[in-house]
Amino acid sequence: MHELPINDVLPQLKDNLSRNNSAVLIAEPGAGKTTRVPLALLDEPWLEGKKIMMLEPRRLAARSAAHFMASQLGERVGETVGYRVRMDSKVGKTTRIEVVTEGILTRMLQNDQALSDIGILIFDEFHERNIHGDLGLALALESQGVLREDLRILVMSATMDAASVASLLHDAPIIHCVGRQFHVDTVYVPNPAHVSMEKAMSSVIREALTSHEGNLLAFLPGVAEIRKVKRELEMMTLPDEMVIRTLYGQLTLSEQSDAIRMEADGRRKIVLATSIAETSLTMEGVRIVVDSGLMRTQVVSSRSGMSHLTTVKVSKASADQRRGRAGRTESGTCYRLWSPLEQDSLQIANTPEIMSSDLSSLALEIAVWGIQDPKELRWIDTPSELAFGQAVDLLKRLGAVDQRGRITSHGRQMAHVGMHPRMAHMILKAIPLQCGKLACRLAALLQERDIFKGNRAFNNSDISTRMEQLILWENQGMPNVDDPSLDVAAMHRIIQETRQIGTNLDLKLQSSAQTDWCGILLSFAYPDRIGQGRGDGRFLLASGRGVEMSMVQPLSRSEYIVAAAVDDRGIEGRLLLAASLSESSLYRYQQELIQEKDMILWDHELQGVKARRRWSLGALMLQEKAYPKPPEEEVAYALLEGIREEGLQLLPWNKVSTQLRQRLLFMHFITPSQWPDVSDEALLATMQDWLLPSIYGMKNRNDLQRLQLTSIIEQYLLTWDQRRELDTKAPTHMTVPSGSRISIDYSDSDQPRVAVKLQEMFGLLETPRIGGGRIPLTLHLLSPAQRPVQVTSDLASFWQGAYFEVKKDLKGRYPKHYWPDKPLEAIPTRRTRPQQ
Repeated sequence: MHELPINDVLPQLKDNLSRNNSAVLIAEPGAGKTTRVPLALLDEPWLEGKKIMMLEPRRLAARSAAHFMASQLGERVGETVGYRVRMDSKVGKTTRIEVVTEGILTRMLQNDQALSDIGILIFDEFHERNIHGDLGLALALESQGVLREDLRILVMSATMDAASVASLLHDAPIIHCVGRQFHVDTVYVPNPAHVSMEKAMSSVIREALTSHEGNLLAFLPGVAEIRKVKRELEMMTLPDEMVIRTLYGQLTLSEQSDAIRMEADGRRKIVLATSIAETSLTMEGVRIVVDSGLMRTQVVSSRSGMSHLTTVKVSKASADQRRGRAGRTESGTCYRLWSPLEQDSLQIANTPEIMSSDLSSLALEIAVWGIQDPKELRWIDTPSELAFGQAVDLLKRLGAVDQRGRITSHGRQMAHVGMHPRMAHMILKAIPLQCGKLACRLAALLQERDIFKGNRAFNNSDISTRMEQLILWENQGMPNVDDPSLDVAAMHRIIQETRQIGTNLDLKLQSSAQTDWCGILLSFAYPDRIGQGRGDGRFLLASGRGVEMSMVQPLSRSEYIVAAAVDDRGIEGRLLLAASLSESSLYRYQQELIQEKDMILWDHELQGVKARRRWSLGALMLQEKAYPKPPEEEVAYALLEGIREEGLQLLPWNKVSTQLRQRLLFMHFITPSQWPDVSDEALLATMQDWLLPSIYGMKNRNDLQRLQLTSIIEQYLLTWDQRRELDTKAPTHMTVPSGSRISIDYSDSDQPRVAVKLQEMFGLLETPRIGGGRIPLTLHLLSPAQRPVQVTSDLASFWQGAYFEVKKDLKGRYPKHYWPDKPLEAIPTRRTRPQQ
């Protein structure tokens, strides 16, 4: 083995692990940590013949590390060193170092919480903060703390906040190692606003190839951009004998391996890659990096719980990792399609997946582990309560956990499937329906990119058309033809994945059912995304989210659909993939989700209570019928709700009942503790007490007109003593000196008033008082024509002063009327002159 920087710190690492059960290793790129550390620990006494398990975030890195370590031992993979990744594994009875991807560790922990045959867990490239890595570490720490104190945990990274990880590992020691990084020149080439990123990348790639030697690695956000740049390069004049390779997650492991190794014939090559090439891999001969500065990440919408892929700028840490790819074996150059100013504005590190991704798989694993609250585990970043709550709600709908969040037997089966909970639930529901193979294929298809390559001839959102094409192609013997309209490589992967899922489940795959079962199966996976047509290709989902199709197509006319993929941005989400669902299938296969509810409520237009029986699925109203004999009490309560909505004017207030309310308001004003509040707000708030008993049997505004409000208020709001006191202290009328009985106006609670002709008040010295003598009445003294000539609450002062001015005016206008000089000695009269 040639010397690597990691060799200098291996003695320190061994010493720390002999005395502690945890450690953190920060080793710069090129140090050799991934392939040297596991081999160096093989003979440590504390290992006691147990295995070393190392976790890699990516399948390609896991396989590459295992192959390299095996070659260092002069062995084949599967002997001392082996690997386990999804759909591929090479381990044997003598295997002592297993390199696995993080989902594999989770399964092993669930099957054996003590990890009884593992001596040390190594989390490599932990800075990537893969959600499975965070979960795996949390469960491993729980196992170490409760069951396996002797289990060693080593966290390794090139760039990471070592202090926070060391703290999580109970103040584990931190070992630092410098890397073997060759000098890399950085060239900033900002992308002009009017030039597409793909054209700018192609131009910079061509310039870099002519200016520098060696292979070139270009970082692009996704497969679509890789294809566009590849087409641009193929139309350019490039240096002689250039090979263009692509590298992204959906490729087969064989295709990925071809991209990272030297070409057999020695030709130079361009590798167009996603973020998969950032870490762990030593790509032979790469001396040039061209970085778009973009990456694709999955984000969950907090409003809908749906996830979507979005393109974002890379962090400084990712940009440095990408730059370092050019200096692994010799000096190189990195071209960045942004400016130094933009570099300064980049965030320091990528947002951990656990803070932005769908947490339903994590929630299921935690439930299988035996806990419901993620706070019971140790995390670097604790999952958000909102995102975790949305995940648990989904698991409840799928029957994976009960209402308290505890795992069910069905949930354990779902976890055993080892797929996203939606897909696992769909497959398990499909098996007894003899649709197991179709469900496995549907799950595999949904995890792949679109097999139609965005071809306009197949430009629709219907997943059934893709399934039909896939089945036809398989029945034809899976010909490896170069079909520009179909992604044959993706179709091969779908078939391979389908078979692997069936093998994992020990499932004898039934023959394919008709593709019209796609909607039924999808409804099992996405019950919250069953959509009801609203016309013009627009649908309302059971979750309450609105979605629409970008173009008119046969699926647009469906009464019901199930949305498998949605671009959730915008007011209306854009429907990407869906399948039609018949109404009969909806009722047959989703009966347990359909709720029957009696709706007894006030209808403003009808001005009455409407009683309907409604069948709904989430936000979807499936059916509604008249409810002929609703319970009388529920109708009465709905009627009260209608009065709250419309206001008290819905009740039959007449002069007598209105004055009664005003008199009570007056008494409440002067002695609030002794009299009820009959304001609008108070009456509306207490209708259950005073009005409800009288409206049984009523159901609309017309019925309410039969109410006798005066009797109701007196009966339910006043005692017998209060009624007597009310007549005394707040009388309805006042008898004036002329003998007339005048109604008292209580509309202004703090100033009750009486409107009376001035002539009828002759002889009365003092202002009449009510409220037990506390409140003087406000007198509106009227002319013979019933027009106010004076308003006063001090009658004595009026007679002494203002009367004489008023008298002059009235005597001139009404000469036939009686206007004495001494009003207190005059005879009050209702007529023109008093009768002798």
